[in-house]
Amino acid sequence: MSGGRVHGYRAPHAFDGERFLPEGALVLVEGGRIAAVQPAAAPAPADCAVTEFPDATLLPGLIDSHVHLCGDSGPHALDQLPELPAEHLDAVVAQAAQQHLQAGVTAVRDLGDHRWTVVDRHRGGQGPTVVAAGPPITSPGGHCWTMGGEAAGVEALRRAVRERVERGADVVKVMASGGLLTPGTDLFACQFGLDELRAVVEETHRHGLPVTAHAHALPAVARSAAAGVDGIEHCSCLTPDGVRTAPDLAERLAAAGTYVCPTLGRTPGQVPPPHVQARMEALGATYEAQLPNVAALHAHGVTLLAGTDAGISPAKRHGLVPMAVADLVAECGVPPVAALTAATATAARACGLADRTGRLAAGLDADLLVAAGDLAADVTGLQRPRLVVSRGREVPRGD
Repeated sequence: MSGGRVHGYRAPHAFDGERFLPEGALVLVEGGRIAAVQPAAAPAPADCAVTEFPDATLLPGLIDSHVHLCGDSGPHALDQLPELPAEHLDAVVAQAAQQHLQAGVTAVRDLGDHRWTVVDRHRGGQGPTVVAAGPPITSPGGHCWTMGGEAAGVEALRRAVRERVERGADVVKVMASGGLLTPGTDLFACQFGLDELRAVVEETHRHGLPVTAHAHALPAVARSAAAGVDGIEHCSCLTPDGVRTAPDLAERLAAAGTYVCPTLGRTPGQVPPPHVQARMEALGATYEAQLPNVAALHAHGVTLLAGTDAGISPAKRHGLVPMAVADLVAECGVPPVAALTAATATAARACGLADRTGRLAAGLDADLLVAAGDLAADVTGLQRPRLVVSRGREVPRGD
């Protein structure tokens, strides 16, 4: 350890991103990075100030692997994007970033911005670490077409991938099915042929980036898996007869190590806008209908993430990862360790951040969360953050 200023954080309970530490933890931070992780009873170095949390759990900052920072969580969050001036969008993104930090979310993966807003202007500063896709690739008139990512045909799709590489995107997102928030799109249909999806995957991997697919329809999930995507967003397994989890498909996803982000988590006391809620109910795509599907995916060994789709509606405000983790445990039968890992170490791997964050380990960014109580006994303590540290900087409380 060098001679710079060191600060310690101590709690009797700790989760290191992959397991609970039975002896708690004393985490030493220096220069924005974790300098050491020791048992809670370990003495601190001389002249090292320590912040003590006697009834709390110390863990890595949370990661939301599916957000839309351009969304203001209003009833027309995505519909209004084409009309918003750049300075207004910048303010929305900045506020969203702070809402994530206040909830203990120190890294996010933005999977759909409006015409490069996040990619070009919002991957630095003092907010959460940001991984960004830019406008999602979609079919002409397809889901979220107003964000600027329309393309069709193998060659056009390869060019769309190369554009994202050239603009510096960290990940490529492709809309494999329609979506609830884009009228006229079909949730039960595929937006691209298998040859087109394979072209997206091949071109993306050729440039060393991961690709994740938005897929609600069961055929779109199957086609995305066959194309070799790295991740699937929603994975709703919708059919005209309701949600149908296909065991053989789930087993293929598990064997391939495909990351599935079911976008759980919802704002307490809020529901989607009435027109969206009506469409969800008509199509059998309600939140409640998805919970058994997520439970089945977990039972088949699928690797789940705790991303939330933050920003798209009042029911999806920014900073919902603690609620997503709670639903994974209480509603989907996911053990607390796996649910917490879905928001920390596993999410870091999925987002390409494993060498920077997601674990309590020396040399990684000092992204820390202190949550109330013992999370091994009650993961809802995540909803009561005591302290958030982002890259070594303590985040001011919002209350």
